[in-house]
Amino acid sequence: MGTMNFCGVEEEVVTREEFPLEKAQQVLKNETVAVLGYGVQGPAQSLNMRDNGINVIIGQDPNGKMYWDKALRDGWEPGKTLFSLEEAASRGTMVQYLISDAGQKAMWPRIKECLNEGDALYFSHGFSVVYKEQTGVVPPANVDVILVAPKGSGTSVRANFLDGSGINSSFAVEQDFTGRARERTLATGIAIGSGYLFATTFKYEVYSDLTGERGVLMGALAGIMEAQYNVLREHGHTPSEAFNETVEELTQSLIRLVAKNGMDWMYSNCSTTAQRGALDWRHEFRNATLPVFERLYQSVASGEETRIVLEANSAPDYMEHLGEELRQMRESEMWQTGAIVRSLRPENWKQA
Repeated sequence: MGTMNFCGVEEEVVTREEFPLEKAQQVLKNETVAVLGYGVQGPAQSLNMRDNGINVIIGQDPNGKMYWDKALRDGWEPGKTLFSLEEAASRGTMVQYLISDAGQKAMWPRIKECLNEGDALYFSHGFSVVYKEQTGVVPPANVDVILVAPKGSGTSVRANFLDGSGINSSFAVEQDFTGRARERTLATGIAIGSGYLFATTFKYEVYSDLTGERGVLMGALAGIMEAQYNVLREHGHTPSEAFNETVEELTQSLIRLVAKNGMDWMYSNCSTTAQRGALDWRHEFRNATLPVFERLYQSVASGEETRIVLEANSAPDYMEHLGEELRQMRESEMWQTGAIVRSLRPENWKQA
């Protein structure tokens, strides 16, 4: 394990070559990894570990029929590898707490009682521990508290594992009771299929994650797309043209070039007209959005975003409101047009 220099900043990075799967298997050979929650990250991380020969069990509320049934379809067996949340936590020596943030707050008094001295309490998000004043999640002093946070959705964690590419993850050790917390963390990070692991803290993980998903990754991206689409439509452009120039060209062409070679390479391989305009206007957009991102970061750091999340997600009608918000997005002209455009992609053409 070593450091890498990122623009003058030394960062700790752990690769598969430095910490191979065989070493991870050796570290975890006597562990029972209890994955609590089979919703978003749980299926991917548990299946990847199972495929890598790790002893894994699942904890899931049997009353959550959709997720319980999904676990059954994935081959987990009730009474053998599939248990209630509390039973799995009691059986595990490493307890991966992967239920929703609101769920972690609600279940914590019961899960805490199931932890044994020397267990490792594992998170994939620093939310509950960092905002403990709001969540009440204060781990006992006699367990390791560790984190591996894949930089992608559970779907991507599983898909990348299956195609052999892996997905990058951050890692952190909040509390080292056993003296083995670091090696347990890295071993689990490799076992879930990380491409490489980079060091962080619980606080920095949750601050960057909440800012990123509200910002460039989802919130800002959706908002900017909607703004450009609406301007084009207001000036007489057809839905198809507005969507193609806003979303389709980005997702199907340009972003792939950025992912492969970087933004400068993409700029250098487009028309001179596009180059000049993009280079000039990027300053406008950066300067316009910088205050918004600063306000966003401060809202995250102050705990305000946490308050909003916990309050909303704990409401009895949350799923109803969520469904309505997503319906409005889905049925907007922009995304209805998107559905039609996607159906016209060559891979969706029907053979004559």
